[in-house]
Amino acid sequence: MKLFVREYALLIVLHVVQLFVVLGIYWLDGYHHLAPALYSVFLGLFLLGCYLTYHYLTRRRYFGILSRPPANMEEAIQRLDQTPVSEALEELLRQQYRLYQEQLAATQREQKQHLTFMDQWVHQMKTPLSVIELTVQQVDEPEYASIREETERMRSGLNTILYMARLRTFQQDFHPRSISLAKIVHEVIHEHKRSFIRNNVYPEVQECDGALVVESDEKWLFFMLSQLVMNSVKYSSGNGQKIHIHSFIRDQQAILEVRDHGVGIPAADLKRVFDPFFTGENGRHFRESTGMGLYLTKEAADHLGHVLELKSSPGQGTTIRIIFQSWQQKD
Repeated sequence: MKLFVREYALLIVLHVVQLFVVLGIYWLDGYHHLAPALYSVFLGLFLLGCYLTYHYLTRRRYFGILSRPPANMEEAIQRLDQTPVSEALEELLRQQYRLYQEQLAATQREQKQHLTFMDQWVHQMKTPLSVIELTVQQVDEPEYASIREETERMRSGLNTILYMARLRTFQQDFHPRSISLAKIVHEVIHEHKRSFIRNNVYPEVQECDGALVVESDEKWLFFMLSQLVMNSVKYSSGNGQKIHIHSFIRDQQAILEVRDHGVGIPAADLKRVFDPFFTGENGRHFRESTGMGLYLTKEAADHLGHVLELKSSPGQGTTIRIIFQSWQQKD
């Protein structure tokens, strides 16, 4: 109703002004009979009211749809009133909906092709990378240490690309089961043992009194913990510091904590550390930062139903926790 009144407010004002203008002309011409003049005004307003009432009743559904946002696309293109304007609007909406569906389907096909290409490309690159790693591992010469370091960086980058592509089809790559936190922690440490030694940073693991078993996806949890550990190693490099990996129970929740004594995160950057490609102040000093590690970790945690909790102070280090809602403790 409000939209109808706003639509025809100018017509009503114009009609009223027109009536009084005509009456004014007759008055100036010497016609001073008030009763017929008021009767003519009444007839004009009555006819206008009849027209607006008929117009509103025949287009009530049309104005109702325009007054409230549709809940879905099907509701937006539902059958309107049998009036020329309503039919024209209905046809326009249907054409736009068909165009939207065609563009959406084309975009989805392109995205699927892109993800397939990225997945295949990563797997193709892993093969020659594995050959290089096997070659340099058989040589103990010091000059090959830098080659081993670069191949590890390449493998880490390829894994990041692969997990980023998989994140868009998460439901197809999601296999939840019971996972021992102690087992996954030791696997991550073993996977990145060379990085610990090379950066002069050492892990210290503190496990809960009872074995904590959580409900998660093993592959994604391994990726998340690897990202957190490697971030701690990178920002604590060369200090001879320890990285503390602690699993415990707090407020009926299982928590896996990674704490370092590195450079920390400035307070101004804390709100944006989970944004994609955001490197912040530390990114200017550590050129290896891509800004994708914490973003992918946060996205994976959201999909898995876990919660990330981060605390950090410049010069004091960073503490980040993965909080699990579903868990059990075994003796």
